[in-house]
Order: sequence, then structure tokens, then C-alpha cells
Amino acid sequence: MANLNALLQKCSSNGAVSHIHIKQLQAHLTTTGQFQSKLFPVRSKIIEFYALSPLNELAYAHALFRQINAPSTNDFNAVLRGLAHSSKPTNAVLWYRQMLRGSHRSDALTCSFALKACARVLALFETLQIHSHVLRHGFLADALLGTTLLDVYAKVGEIVSAKKVFDEMGVRDIASWNALIAGLAQGNLASEAVDLFKRMKMEGVFKPNEVTVLGALAACGHLGAWKEGDKIHEYIREERLDMNVVVCNAVIDMYAKCGLLDKAFEVFDNIKCRKSLVTWNTMVMAFAVHGDGPRALELFEQMGRAGVKPDDVSYLAALCACNHAGLVDDGVRLFNSMANCGVKPNMKHYGSVVDLLGRAGRLQEACDIVKSVSMGTDMVLWQTLLGACQLYGDVEMAEIASRKLVEMGSNNCGDFVLLSNLYAAYERWDDVGRVRKAMKNRDVKKVPGFSYIEVGGVIHKFFTSDKSHVKWREIYEKLDEIMFKIKEYGYAAGTSCVLHDIGEEEKENALCYHSEKLAVAFGLISTSEATSIQVFKNLRICRDCHDVIKLISKVYNREIIVRDRVRFHRFKDGACSCKDYW
Repeated sequence: MANLNALLQKCSSNGAVSHIHIKQLQAHLTTTGQFQSKLFPVRSKIIEFYALSPLNELAYAHALFRQINAPSTNDFNAVLRGLAHSSKPTNAVLWYRQMLRGSHRSDALTCSFALKACARVLALFETLQIHSHVLRHGFLADALLGTTLLDVYAKVGEIVSAKKVFDEMGVRDIASWNALIAGLAQGNLASEAVDLFKRMKMEGVFKPNEVTVLGALAACGHLGAWKEGDKIHEYIREERLDMNVVVCNAVIDMYAKCGLLDKAFEVFDNIKCRKSLVTWNTMVMAFAVHGDGPRALELFEQMGRAGVKPDDVSYLAALCACNHAGLVDDGVRLFNSMANCGVKPNMKHYGSVVDLLGRAGRLQEACDIVKSVSMGTDMVLWQTLLGACQLYGDVEMAEIASRKLVEMGSNNCGDFVLLSNLYAAYERWDDVGRVRKAMKNRDVKKVPGFSYIEVGGVIHKFFTSDKSHVKWREIYEKLDEIMFKIKEYGYAAGTSCVLHDIGEEEKENALCYHSEKLAVAFGLISTSEATSIQVFKNLRICRDCHDVIKLISKVYNREIIVRDRVRFHRFKDGACSCKDYW
């Protein structure tokens, strides 16, 4: 028995050669009658070998299983594991149900494999059923199974359930902690992920490892919580986790997303381990989203000189840099050079160059590229072109793009809003009404804009005309003061941004209380004069807010950093790092 098990382990690590040994072993067990013995655990390992084979032999594993007169739980689990890892993980859930309907006993591994399949297809209902089965049979005492269950809930967005599983686990290992921190970070509960990381450190039962800090850094980057990120970076250095290049990449990304570009480059420049391709790509993209196109392109060229071959992500980062900095000719040159460097452009590259040309006003060139894409028509390209048409007021081309999107079945609110805004800019209110009616008929919901700011370790979130904050009166008073002061510097409300059929005074009021203005006003009344203000917005910043915040940075002598959906804007002394190109 020991020799057979050793042979199986050896075979599993020897690639194609292992199939010969497995076939010989299988033939031996079949001819000797041992293949039908429940007391022979090697059988399930053979089935599992085929079920997980990179040569796509899951069907053969299934056929072997059907030859067994009395399959054991391990046999069922072997097929189940293969199904959970297959291209159709829903079949694993069906197999699990079939097992339960029979007289076969399941165990913790059965539930674990079925849950992993649920995680891949985000099957909440089935997860709830399996969870009930786990509780009924007392399997939650298995720490590995508890971690898997927690991970599934986190991935399907059921964070409350994930936290409940975590709290109810009798025995937690570090993988339980890590799964919940990562789940919170990915599930729009980043502040809770940071809190859980701090709780883990405080309790001191487990020391955060590489996986732990990756989740916590991702949460800090999402929140823009650079102070907490700085503490995590300090812990990383103390524990020498910075010898891991993946961790270093995450630190660079965190600082970049928090607006600390120089700090990100400092980590990149002084990295202790060997830089990976991801390290270079992360830094190039950091320069790109901060609008520093020249440094991004310089680093891209330096990458090649260092012997690191750029991949499709490298080129995308460089194209984004050209896009954000308005380096049109450089971007077109890069795009055209990709094929010569053995990198095939994908839809993101096409989208970036269409956006680059479109935002530069070269609409016909952009349209020609959209029509010429050989990999098939893609909604994103037409959406990008539609955005450029709205920027330059090309109604005719916008209508072509819009019709194409409708033909392709688009139900994205942004597509309708862009066309509606374009009609509104030309005061074609009947057409605006027609578009809005189409949105209503299709049940298209407009995504509300919001902004948030961290002050004293607390995240404060604002919507347009928001009065839910405990200090809303002080915020509005500060905004009134701001508007009065900046008018002395020549500010006039950009009412052309307000695309509604209302009077000028109403338009000014609508502009005044945008979410990013409320967040900046709160920052001014809540922080000391020397402190920079960082605001994060889920949509692209509007033209009027951009103009207002530039003036605020001058009048109040504050550096203000706004990260919108697309990029960073660093306002200082009445100017923005984007040079008014975004």
C-alpha cells in the first residue's frame, strides 16, 4: 500500500510520463479485483488524478467512477473536485446534489469542493444550502471548510454572512483572517478590512503574513487611506516582508492610489528584491494616472533597456499615460509599434487609442479605428467614441454611435446620458425627453455621483446637495464663503455643465452643491491649514468643480488632490497637474 501511494505521488509530479504509470497501476488494480475494494483508497486518487489532469480527462474520470459498484465518499469527492476546477463549475453543484439525494455520506471535503464551485459562479442560493448542510452535520469545526465558506460569502458580496461565519468559528487560522480581510477589501467595505487588520495585530494570536498585508494594502488604496497604508508599510519593513516582490508591488500601487506618487517611486527605486514585470507596469501606470506622461514613457523605455520585455499591460499603461497627458503622436506611435514588438493589441489597447484620438478632436480617425477592428465589434469602443462626440459636440457621429450601441443591446446608463447631455448642450429638449423616455422604458438607472474624504481615520461620504452629514450647516456655510471669495478672482459658474431646461440661477445652485465641493469644504473646516486635502470621487470630475477647486487651492493656499474615476488631479496654487486636459 505504501509503495502504491508513493508511486501515485511520484506520478502526479512527472507530467506526461505519469499517465503511463497511472495506466499501468489502474490495469493492475482492475485485473486483481482491487479496484472495486472500498478499503483501497488508491482508487479515489486515480480518479482524482484524471479529474484534475491538465489534458482534460475529466470525462474519463467520470467513466471510471461509473464502473465502481459501490462508490465511496472519497470517490465522489474526487469527481467533485475535478468538476469544481473545470470550465463548467456549475456541474459540481449538480454532482453535489446528486450525491446528497443518494445514500452516500458527505464529509467536510465534499462541502469544501462544492463551495469552491459556488465561489467561481457566485452562486449565493446554493452556498446558503451548503452552509445549512455544514451546520447540520457539524462540519464547521473544520477550520479549512470554515475558511472556504467565509471566502465564498465574501466573493458573492454577502459580507455580513462572511463576518458571522468568522465570528462563529471555534478555531481560526491565519487563512480565515486573510480570507475575510481580502473579502472586505473587494466588497466595498475597505474601511472594515483595515479595522480587521488592526484587530488581528492587536489580538496577537497570528502575525499578519504576505497574504494579509496584500488585502490590507488593497483596502488602503481603495480608500486613499495613506496614513494606515504607511503603518502597514512600516510593519512590512519590520517583518522583512519587503523581500517579497508581490508585496512591494502592492505597496507601490497603494501609495499611487493614495496620491503619493513620489512615495510610490521611492519604493520602486529602492526595492530590495528583483523587480518583476508587474513592478515596472505598476509604476508606469502610476505615472500615467497621475498625468505625468513624460516620466511614464521614460520609465517604459528604461524597462526595455533593463532587459525587461514589455507585455500587453506595459503598452496599455504607456498608452494611458499618453492619453492622460495629451501626447497624441507618441500614443499613436506606441500603438503602431506593438505588432513589431510581438505584442498583439487587444480591445483595451484599441479603446485607449480611440479615446486618445477622440479627446484630441480627431474623431474621424477614431471612428475609422472602431470600424476597422478585426476582432469584432465591441461596445466599449463605440462608448468611447460616443464620449468623444459629446466632448466636441458632434451630434451626427454621436447618433451613429448611439444607434450602434442600441443595436448591440446596450443598457448602460452612461450611453444614454452622454447622448442626452449632447442634445441638452444644443437645447434640443425634445430629443432629451426622447432619450430619457427610452431610459425609463428600459429601466436604465443613472449611477449617482458621490465623493468621500478621510479625516481623523473616519471616512465621510457625500452626495450632491447632501444634508445628511452631522456638520452639514457648517459645510454649506463654508461653501457660501468659498463661492463669495473665488468670485473676486473672476469665477463665473460654468452653467453649461448643467444640462437641464431650467433658469441660470437654478443652474448655479445645482452646481454649487456637487459632492466633491461638499467634501472639499468639509476638509477645509476639519483640517489644519498646512494639511493637504484628498478627495475621492466615483465618477469623472465635472468642469465647474475642476475650476472651483483650482481657485480654492489658490485662495486658501491648500494642496487638494482629487482622484476621480479616471485619474488624479493635484491642485496647487490655482493650477492642476492635468493642465486642464482630462
